[in-house]
Amino acid sequence: MSRIGQAPIPVPSGVDVAIAGDVVTVKGSKGTLERRLPDPITIREDGGVLLVERPDDLRKSRALHGLTRSLVANMVLGVSEGFAKNLDIVGVGYRANAKSPRRLELALGFSHPVVVEAPEGITFECPTPTNIVVSGIDKEIVGQVAADIRKWRPPEPYKGKGIRYRDEHVIRKAGKAGK
Repeated sequence: MSRIGQAPIPVPSGVDVAIAGDVVTVKGSKGTLERRLPDPITIREDGGVLLVERPDDLRKSRALHGLTRSLVANMVLGVSEGFAKNLDIVGVGYRANAKSPRRLELALGFSHPVVVEAPEGITFECPTPTNIVVSGIDKEIVGQVAADIRKWRPPEPYKGKGIRYRDEHVIRKAGKAGK
């Protein structure tokens, strides 16, 4: 039995969950998320918790059991608290500027500024010129937008310059002169 899949998902107060066939809709203070469940997996609400169940022990059902539970738990957490990814910019002259909550302008050493437009439900914030906070209610989209921003200048191993996640450790190389 899947340890992740069989764990119940607590539904906090202020979050409404609607189950219609194979579609789960979660509404909270921050917004609404909807997801279609994979074919053999079912979900039911039982006294303030959600239970994800599988009909059999086939390989596909076992694989989708824990995945579906994690996706639904992230939906519940997203509409109640939201998700955020912190990015740090390292490098002389590299900086970020949030022109609006949905538009980010980056100076990354190119001959032109890089402009990033946020998809629906994502907001940008720049507490300092070298720090970017990507936030939203959908964990998958927040992570993808942060990865797309990081892709413009991934951290290089010699000086460590580039865009990195806040908790990312960049392994440095010695370079030519190092022995």
